[in-house]
Amino acid sequence: MTFDLHAATRRELLLASGTLFAWAYLPKVARAEGRDPRLLVIVLRGALDGLAAVAPVGDPDWVGLRGDKALTLDGKPAALPLDAFFALNPAMPNLHRLYKSGAATIVHATATPYRERSHFDGQDVLESGLGKPGAADTGWLNRALASLQPAGRAGGAREAFAIGPIAPLVVRGPAPVLSWTPRRLPPASDDTLTRLIELYRHTDPVLARVLEERTGLATIARAGDMDGEQPRAAGAGQVRAYFAESAGTAAEFLARADGPRIGALAFDGWDTHAAEGVMSGRLAMLLGALDGAIAAIETEMKDAWRETVVAVVTEFGRTARINGTDGTDHGTATVALIVGGALKGGRVVADWPGLKPVKLHEGRDLKPTTDLRAVLKGLLKDHLRVDDTVLASKVFPDSAAVKPMTGLLLQA
Repeated sequence: MTFDLHAATRRELLLASGTLFAWAYLPKVARAEGRDPRLLVIVLRGALDGLAAVAPVGDPDWVGLRGDKALTLDGKPAALPLDAFFALNPAMPNLHRLYKSGAATIVHATATPYRERSHFDGQDVLESGLGKPGAADTGWLNRALASLQPAGRAGGAREAFAIGPIAPLVVRGPAPVLSWTPRRLPPASDDTLTRLIELYRHTDPVLARVLEERTGLATIARAGDMDGEQPRAAGAGQVRAYFAESAGTAAEFLARADGPRIGALAFDGWDTHAAEGVMSGRLAMLLGALDGAIAAIETEMKDAWRETVVAVVTEFGRTARINGTDGTDHGTATVALIVGGALKGGRVVADWPGLKPVKLHEGRDLKPTTDLRAVLKGLLKDHLRVDDTVLASKVFPDSAAVKPMTGLLLQA
């Protein structure tokens, strides 16, 4: 059966947020070594502002670049120090605690090979593992799973999962995956509605007009406080609850003795063009919700936490400078967040490019110095024992020059 792969991917980007997709088998090689590794990949759709999440407070050009929107160690609220150069957004105390205990690693100035600024194409490259968009109908995580020899099916997996939305590209392919969708629906953010309208403007103009009218009414209602008291606080609570439920339940499944071992989630809403709110607004709320999700994973993994790796990735970063609407536009390099008890963490991995205007990519973005595929290869090789040749030829095709990052795990 043939279909428009690119259009299907766009729909999936909107439908699959928060759904857990998991491989139904156990890795045989790791099991033979006496290990029982778990891997969860979380995709942040919309492009995370890596400089707002992990600030280069030691860079002499940092404050001059972002002014009063720059996180600093003496700010209000103060950034959480990581090392002599980097500090974490204060909305993420759980991640900071894990970092200090050696269970978190941050990779900065990282990016996929994609150098344009389309969300859909950037997500396509991130999830396919290829160097350009629209080139594959399978994802890198599924191809990695297909290369592993299974030690046996996770008992009871069919009963543990319900069929949810169409699988996103990262988990599509020959390896069988199961899915579970949380009872709680994700609150629709403004950028999600905008992307829906743009999608249906070309495919269903009538529905697009209805969505536009509904969005306009919602805007008027918020302006007049017609939705009740403190609508923003309620929205933040909804987002936190949704992230925590999705991530916590995913961890419950992965922690079970008869459950799956490898899974993927996606969280939407990271497109912060206006009123980004690094310290107390929208982005701070999203980072706090992600921090709560990470804490929920740690709690629900229980004893399996010591063999767990969670990789949090996004399609690209955002502009180094704040725009005229107190937000940031689509950029290039960003951060990858890795947490878990299996990590040799407590460090920021960065070949820092600098923030002087001449050092910025195209004069506007943080320059990428680490290929995200190297990070993902390192995790797949050392945690799941995916073969080097398979990584370079099948999981991330034509990537032989990109070597797996070493030293990420306690047991390599």
